[in-house]
Amino acid sequence: MVREPTRLRIRRAAEDLGYIRDRMAGALLNRFSGTIGLVVPTIDNAIFAELIEAFSVGLQDHDRTMLVASHGYDLGKEVSIIRSLLERRTDGVVLVGLDHEAVSMNMLMQRDVPVISVWNYRADSAMPCIGVDNFKAGKLAASRAVQSGYRDIVLLFPDTENNDRARGRLLGARAELEDHGVNLPKERILRCPYDIGAAKTLMGALLDSHPPEAVICGNDIIAQGAMFAIGKAGMRVPHDIGIVGVGDFRGSEHMEPPLTTVRIPARRIGEAAATMIVDMNENGVTPNPHRREMPLVLMDRGSA
Repeated sequence: MVREPTRLRIRRAAEDLGYIRDRMAGALLNRFSGTIGLVVPTIDNAIFAELIEAFSVGLQDHDRTMLVASHGYDLGKEVSIIRSLLERRTDGVVLVGLDHEAVSMNMLMQRDVPVISVWNYRADSAMPCIGVDNFKAGKLAASRAVQSGYRDIVLLFPDTENNDRARGRLLGARAELEDHGVNLPKERILRCPYDIGAAKTLMGALLDSHPPEAVICGNDIIAQGAMFAIGKAGMRVPHDIGIVGVGDFRGSEHMEPPLTTVRIPARRIGEAAATMIVDMNENGVTPNPHRREMPLVLMDRGSA
């Protein structure tokens, strides 16, 4: 509460002295630590890179910083991560998806820490969420495949047990295919982790045995590995096999050919999440509405 000239002199003196504010001491006084926890399934590839960057920049605009951790798609490990964040008096926690262990949610409720979910939107979610309807994303990807005339289609998706985003996309894709009279046998629905090498190996084995007309991938990481395998086999996309992905991660438009995929607006989700979690922290109330659906866009390029 000082005049602007005085404020500027203080800031210059702080810079000259190398002064660093002790946020933990401040947290004891005003209960705000200035940090927000972001827990993602992985930081090993491009899936959540744009989300993390946008979330971090958004927090900086509110004079907050981010603590980021990953659990490797293991919700049991997420429990210990959330406990560690709470021990550090984080002002809020942002989680990916709506599938979480009950003990994780109980810890957050007991400590009365603001928490929101990102990446997946569900109209009946009790937890505040900002994301896309992944069922719709799966339907949109499958719709593009059948519109191209493909009928012998393979679905390459990860394990859906602890991954509500992949589960929604897989259910959506299957529902759309069935609506068009395409009923896939079990051997055409394959489990593939979010790993380029694994996707390349799995797709290569598929090409050696029974090549499909098209492949719908759980996300662009899997699609990239599948395209590498097709090229290695001397086949061409889309002339021999069509490919559709989900995500539109950085680099997808620069594949050869450019990947046809369903865009998830990762940057917008990250920005909106930063604003919502800070508002919840400062105002102490859950926003109304507390569910926000982001738009999906089919990026119709050259791979289908």
